[in-house]
Amino acid sequence: MAGRVRVAGLAVLVACVPAALAGCSLSSAQEHSILHRHSLVIGVKGDQPGLGKIVDGHYQGFDVDVATYVARKLGVPASRITFKTTPSSVREKVLQDGAVDMVVATYSITPARKTQVTFAGPYYVAHQDTLVRTSDSSIRSVHDLAHKRICAVKGSNSWKRITEEQSIKADPVPAESYGACMPLLVDNKIDAFSTDDLILAGFAAGRSDVHIIGAPFTDEKYGIGLRKGDLAGCEAVNRILTGMYQDGSAQRFLSRWFANTGARLSASVPQFEGCS
Repeated sequence: MAGRVRVAGLAVLVACVPAALAGCSLSSAQEHSILHRHSLVIGVKGDQPGLGKIVDGHYQGFDVDVATYVARKLGVPASRITFKTTPSSVREKVLQDGAVDMVVATYSITPARKTQVTFAGPYYVAHQDTLVRTSDSSIRSVHDLAHKRICAVKGSNSWKRITEEQSIKADPVPAESYGACMPLLVDNKIDAFSTDDLILAGFAAGRSDVHIIGAPFTDEKYGIGLRKGDLAGCEAVNRILTGMYQDGSAQRFLSRWFANTGARLSASVPQFEGCS
């Protein structure tokens, strides 16, 4: 695939037709499993360069490539995928409501989120770093963010890792999405934009007015969010993700989007969290 996936039409969600004809019934978990889908609705980001972004009406990026690969291995071709823009603030809700079948949207696995979502993966381990204006040499590590204005995206844990986990007294400036952080930074309305290095690399690519400071301070385990309780689907996706690394597809996807960004890329199979 050339890095672009067309947005398919409305998904037709089909459960186990043979089972229905035979008079058997599926359990609730089986009925909602991604293993019983003729087509898939997949939540991705729409404003993150290199990961999930809409360009000329098409979704493209690393997360989109991973989602398409997983779907194909589940028996769903690109023509039967509907991608749905899914901001950080609604990722749990759209899974719980059944608006999407899975979420592949820089979705870090956390203990709190695991109480609401079943995660496959991680499919990649990123690291939180910080993006600043090139003209600003005062920020060299996360500790230099004290009393600095940082971007606080609704539904994201990145800024909380600074103010709560690191106990740094930064000044959060609210934003609806990561895409909204970039103009704030460039226009001097915030001093720093701190989140996963792959997200930052996508925004910084080809620009000279901003740069990543290169001082990572967390591990961000990107998981594929499934409806809570879909353990069979989770285990199937984990097997697919292992194959994605073994056949070289993961490295190819990463190189396609981040080879010239300066991001430190890993081609090793991440250690899976286990399905629960």
